[in-house]
Order: sequence, then structure tokens, then C-alpha cells
Amino acid sequence: MKGFWEFETSNKECIHEILPDGLFDLIFEIKNDRVSEISLTGVWIQQIQVSIPKNTKLIGVRFKLISAEYIFKQSIRELNNTKTKLPKAFLGAENLPFRNFEDFSSSLIQKIQYGLKNLKEIDDRKFELFKILYEQKGEITVKELSERIFWSSRQINRYFNDRFGFPLKTFCNILKCHSSFPHIANGQLFPEKAYYDQAHFIKEVRRFTGATPKDLFHNKNDRFLQLSTLSEY
Repeated sequence: MKGFWEFETSNKECIHEILPDGLFDLIFEIKNDRVSEISLTGVWIQQIQVSIPKNTKLIGVRFKLISAEYIFKQSIRELNNTKTKLPKAFLGAENLPFRNFEDFSSSLIQKIQYGLKNLKEIDDRKFELFKILYEQKGEITVKELSERIFWSSRQINRYFNDRFGFPLKTFCNILKCHSSFPHIANGQLFPEKAYYDQAHFIKEVRRFTGATPKDLFHNKNDRFLQLSTLSEY
């Protein structure tokens, strides 16, 4: 689990662009202090426009990819760039304290931790795999990963394609692009060491966000929600 976020609209619908970040979300939609919908997203591998209805509160939980297997116990490859509805009783949502963000977060963490206690089979290689990937922000080769966790490159790529619907290289590129967002938000429109040169940087940013670094920086009308809420990252 990566963290929690909260977003609330007033009497006007909000439209934003969601950018790839190498995570997936569990989202609780709340209207009139009641859960109206619970949804599970897949991994965003391109920018997606979302519409949030008026007078609606969203509380979300951001998960690292390993959580798909050990918390949700399912492949999320079919959910890339989309979401699916879950039963309103999921994780006892009807009884969660939605009015207080901190109480909600604590209650949900307890429920998730309780479920993890029943895990019987854990593949330590997968935990180490994602630990390294997120820490390195994707700046590592498949060969180096394979050598560090004693898992063949072929098996790692097969795992990614089977579970998530894209190769490891794509995931690394998403993490590298996402790691550049704070720099872009601060006006740094030239590449970090993850990119060969300016042209490569612009090409990769546009590939995953549909916009140039300059467009992201200006972020007109808070179009790119994540760049407007970087304090939550």
C-alpha cells in the first residue's frame, strides 16, 4: 500500500487528466455520507480523462503492484486504463467512518492487515523485485534485477505480462516518467539522468502523459490533477 488520498467536489462537476504513476487505486465514492460506489482501477499506462460528479467525495487508496496478488488476490491485466465496480460490502465499507479521513485510513489499514495475516505462500523474490523497482524509480535494467533477486529475466517479464498486461520495461518507463513530475511542477523542464537528452525526455513524457513538459508545468485549469496535488505524493 502506498497511501491515501481524498478529493471532494462542490456543486460543479470536475474533469481532470490522470497520469500514469505505476500504482493502482481502490476508490470509494461517497454521496450524502453513504457509499454510492466502490471501484478498483487497473494501472494507468497512458493519460486518462476522468469526470467526477458534483457533490461527491472520493477517498482512494493507492497500491503498489505487488498488492494485486497478495491483497486482492487477482490479476489486474484486464483493468489497464479502466476500472471495475466492487460490491458495496467490500472490506465492510458500509461501516467505515467516512466522515473522518484519519479514522477511515486507520480502520481500512486494520482490515487489510488482518487479511494479510492469513497469507500462507509468499514469494520473497516478488517483494524484493518491487522494493527495488520503486526505490530505483525504474532506473534499473532487467538483467541487473535478475541478478539481484535470482530470478530469470524471462520469468520476470512473463510475470509482468501475465499479471499486469505489460512488460517490465514499460513499467520502468512509467516510474521514470512519474519521478519527473515534481521537477516539472517546479519548472525544471530538462531531463534528469534517466533520459539521454532533451528530445528523449520530451518524447517519453508525451508518450505517457499526452503533453509536453511545458504543458504539464503550466497545468491550465488544474487539468493534471496529480501535478496540482504533488504534496500528496
